[in-house]
Amino acid sequence: MKRNQLFKPALLSLAVSTAMYSGQALSQQNDTDEAQQDVEVIAVKGIRGSLIRAQAVKMDNSSIVEAISAEDIGKLPDSSIAESLARLPGLAGERVGGRTSGISVRGFKEDFTGTSLNGRELIGIGDNRGVEYDLYPAEIMTGATIYKTTDATLLVQGIGGTVDLQTVRPLAAQETLTFTGVYEKSGNDSDNPEFDNTGKRFALSFVEKFADDTVGIAVALATTESPRNERKYGVWGYAANDDGQIMPTGLDTQAISRVLDRDTISGIFQWRPTDNLDIVVDVLDIDYSDSGVIRGFIEPFAAENVTGTGINASGTQVNANPVLRTDPAQRDGELQTFGLNVTYNVNDNWTVEVDVADSESSKRDLRGESYAGLARSGALSAGEFGSRQFQMSSDGIFFTGSSGLGAFADPNLLQLTGPQVWGGGMANIADQFTTNVLQANGDPYSYFNAQDGFLNYADFDEELTTARVEVVGFVDWNVFTKFTAGVNYSDRYKAKENKGFFATASSYPYSESIPTEYLYNGLADLTWAGMGMVVAYDGFAPYRDGEYTLNDAGLLEPDRLGDTFTVDEEIITLYAMLDFDTEVGGFNVSGNVGAQYVQTDQSSSGYIGVVGDNFAVCDADGNGVVDADCIIEDGDDYSHFLPSLNVNVELAENRYLRFAASKTISRARIDQMKASGFVKFDQNIELIATPNSQAAVEEYGSPWSKNTGNPTLRPLEANNFDISFENYFDDEGYVSAAVFYKDLVNWTRDGNQLIDFTNDPTNDGANYFIPGFHDRIIDVDGNYGPEDTPYQAGDLVTPPDLGYYSFFEDGLKGELKGLELTANLPLSMVSDMLEGFGIAASATFIDAELDDGTAIPGQSDEVYSVTAYYEMSGFEFRVAATDRSEYLTYQRGGSNKIEAATRDAVTQVDAQISYDFEDSGIEYLEGLRISLQGTNLTDEKEETIDGNGIVTLRREFGPSYMLNLNYSFY
Repeated sequence: MKRNQLFKPALLSLAVSTAMYSGQALSQQNDTDEAQQDVEVIAVKGIRGSLIRAQAVKMDNSSIVEAISAEDIGKLPDSSIAESLARLPGLAGERVGGRTSGISVRGFKEDFTGTSLNGRELIGIGDNRGVEYDLYPAEIMTGATIYKTTDATLLVQGIGGTVDLQTVRPLAAQETLTFTGVYEKSGNDSDNPEFDNTGKRFALSFVEKFADDTVGIAVALATTESPRNERKYGVWGYAANDDGQIMPTGLDTQAISRVLDRDTISGIFQWRPTDNLDIVVDVLDIDYSDSGVIRGFIEPFAAENVTGTGINASGTQVNANPVLRTDPAQRDGELQTFGLNVTYNVNDNWTVEVDVADSESSKRDLRGESYAGLARSGALSAGEFGSRQFQMSSDGIFFTGSSGLGAFADPNLLQLTGPQVWGGGMANIADQFTTNVLQANGDPYSYFNAQDGFLNYADFDEELTTARVEVVGFVDWNVFTKFTAGVNYSDRYKAKENKGFFATASSYPYSESIPTEYLYNGLADLTWAGMGMVVAYDGFAPYRDGEYTLNDAGLLEPDRLGDTFTVDEEIITLYAMLDFDTEVGGFNVSGNVGAQYVQTDQSSSGYIGVVGDNFAVCDADGNGVVDADCIIEDGDDYSHFLPSLNVNVELAENRYLRFAASKTISRARIDQMKASGFVKFDQNIELIATPNSQAAVEEYGSPWSKNTGNPTLRPLEANNFDISFENYFDDEGYVSAAVFYKDLVNWTRDGNQLIDFTNDPTNDGANYFIPGFHDRIIDVDGNYGPEDTPYQAGDLVTPPDLGYYSFFEDGLKGELKGLELTANLPLSMVSDMLEGFGIAASATFIDAELDDGTAIPGQSDEVYSVTAYYEMSGFEFRVAATDRSEYLTYQRGGSNKIEAATRDAVTQVDAQISYDFEDSGIEYLEGLRISLQGTNLTDEKEETIDGNGIVTLRREFGPSYMLNLNYSFY
C-alpha cells in the first residue's frame, strides 16, 4: 500500500525547512501544522538537538544531502560557518592563514562547488568563484544544507555539490533577543612586538513578530577581532653539492602576525498580508579587514666546511647577506547583498514565486615590502658579509650561531636599503639611477642596486544580479505528484587590477639606518629558527612619509598588466522537474526527474603585456598609456542540457536506498578565463646563462616564459552517479554508506608548449628579444649558469631562444570514484547509563585522477571526521577531530598571481565544554549559556615535504581558545 503518513524525523525536517527557506510553498504549511499535532515534540537542545534536526533534513530530502542546524539564530557552536561545515561527511576544510576558509566537497575545491545563501548564488571577495566561508560569521546563520546530488530546481550547482547557507525566516522562528560575547586567545604569543594574541567577538540578534504574526523582522549584528600568529619556515628549494650533501638554495622564513576585523549586519523583513502571499526582503552587509605584518629573512644560501651525509649535514653559511623583509599587509573587503522574494498561492495547488537579488563585493589586497640589511647591494666586499652555523635534517635547516650579523638587532646599524641586486625590472627608467658613485667592485651604482622595497596591490570588484520566476503545482498525473518549472537569469561581472610599484630610498646610492620614528617598542623574535632577535619597524612608514620614491611597475613588469582583466557572464536557465511517488513491488518509490537548459554568453577584456624596445611594457611612445595593440577582447556563447534523476526506495521503515544520476557543470576559474597574458623574462643571471639548446632548456629551464588565459573556456563537466543506503534507527542515530562516481568529460587542461621567443609561432613569429635588456654583461669573473660556464668580466651573455608558453584549454578528461561511510550513534543504545553520550563519525575514500596524471584541486584520498559528545541537562562536552590526506590547492603567488601548491596531510582536534542554564532553576540565569572552546589543540603544523623527505614549507599557528557567553533575554 502506498505510504501516506510521514514519520517523526521527516515532520521535524519540514519545520526546519520552513524556517530555512524563503521559497517554501505556503500551501504546505497547513498540512505540516496538522500533521505535527500528532507528533511528539522534540525538545532536545545542544549538540544532540542539532544532530536530530540535521538528521531529519537528510532523511526527508529527495537528494543525498548533509546538514547542520542551530536551535536558534546565533547558536551555531563555531566562530564561522566554515568550521561547522568542515566536520560534515564528505567535506574537508582548508586552512588559510590558520583559519578554516575553504571547503572541499567530495574532493572538489570550493571553486568547483556551488554556494548559495537561502537558495541564491553567493559571491565572495576572493580571486575566483569560490566563497571564503570564514567571511560569514556563525552568529548570523541558522544552518546549512549540502547537496551532494542535484535536481533540476537547484540553480546553483557545481561538480562537487552545492552548499546552501541559511539565515532565519522570522515568521517561522521563535521570537528572541540574544547577546553573544566572546574572548579569544591564541595559544602562540606574537613574535612581533606591535601585535598581541587576544581578540574578541560580540553579536546581537533578535527576531520579532508583529500584526498578529503577519510581519516579522530578524536582525543580526556581529563584530569580530581575531588574532593569528604564525611561524613560517620556508626555502627556495634544496640541492645537493658535489659531495651529495643536501642544503637549501635560499631562505624564506618569517614571523607573521595578523588580525581579522569583521563587521556584519544581516536583516530580514517578512510580510504575510494574506494566507496566499508571502514577501521576504533580506540584506547582508559585511566589512572585512585582515591586516598584519610578515617579517623575516629572504636570501640566497651558500655553504662551506660541510660535514655529514645527505640531509644530515652541518656546516657554515658563507657570504651571508640577508634581506630583512618587513612586509606590512592590509586586505580590506566589503560585500553587500540585497534580495526580494515574493511567493503567491494562486489556488490550493499552484504557486508562483518571483525572486530577484543583487550582490556586490570589492577587495584591495595590499602588501608592502620594505628591505633592510647590512648595506646597499654592491657596497660591501666579500669579506664584509656575515656567516651562520647550521644543522640540516629532514625538518629543514636550523641555525645554531652567527657572526657579523649583529646589525639586525641594532636599529642604529641596520640599514634601510636593498642588500640584494633585485632592481633589474627598472631597466626602462635606468637614467633615474645613473650616478658616479662606485660600488666596492669599482663599477658605478645602477638601477640594479636601486630596489629598496616594493608595493603590491590587487583590486577586485564583482557584481552578480539574478532574477527568477518559478511555478510550482501539486498535481495528480498518475505517478507524478508535483510539477516545477521556471526561468532564471544571471549576470556576473568580475574585474581584477594588478598593480605594483618599485620603491627606492631617498639615500640612494648610499644607505641610512632605520629612522627612530619608524621603530616599534621591542624586537621581533626569530630565535625559533636560530636567527635571533631582529629590528621591528613600521614597513608602511617609508611609503607614507615619502622616504621611498615609487615607480609604477605596471609599465615595467609585463605580468602586472597581463594579470589585469574583466570577465562578464550572462546566463539564462530554463528548468522543469516532476516529482513522483508510487509503489513498485511493494516498496514505496519516490523522487524526481527533470532537466535544465543553460544558455551562456561569456567574454573577457584585458591586455597582453610585452616589453618593447624602450624597455617599457605596452608603452611604445612613453606617454604612460597602454598601447592599443596590447588590448585584447574575446569570448564565446554556448548551451548545455543538464538532466537529473533522483530515486528513493523505502526498503523498510526508515531504511532507504537512494539512487541519483545527473550531468553537472562548474564554470572555469575566473583567472583562467581572462583575456590577458604576458611575456616574462627572469633577470637571474643563472638562468640567462643557460646554454642555447633545446636539451639545456628542457633540463634546466629558461628565463623566458609566456602565459595567457582563455576567454572561450567551457565549463568543467561531469556525469554523476550515486547510490546511498541509509538506516535511521533512532531520532538521533543512523548509519549510511554511499558510493559515488563522477565521469569528468571536460576539465581545463594546463597547456605547456616549448616555443622560440625570437620567432613565436603562436604570435605571427614575434621576436621578443631586446638587446641591452634581455642580455647581461658580466661584471665579475666566475662560473655562471646551470653548467657553471666560465665567463670573464665584460663578456656578453645572451639567453637561450627557447622557453615555455603556458595556457589553458578544454578537453582534459578523468574520473573520480568514492566511498562515504557515516554513523551517528547515541550510546544509550548500548546502555541506559550512557544516556547523553554519542559519537558522530565519517570516513571518505576517493580515487581520482585526470588523464594527464594531475590531481584535482581539493581532492584528498582519505578524509576522516569523528565527534564524541555528551549532552544532558544543559551540560555539554564534545571533542571533534578531522583528518585529511595530502591534497593539491592553489594560493596567491608572486606578483599577485595564482600558483599551485601541495598541502601535506593535516589533523585538527577541537573541543568544547558548555553549560546552558535554562533548566538550572535560577530565573535570571535561564537565558545564559557559557562555553569554552579550543581549536587546533594538538598544535598541528602545515608542512610541505619534497621528494627527498625534507620540509620545504612549514606553518605553525598554535591552538586557539574562546570563552563564549550567550544570553537570550527571551
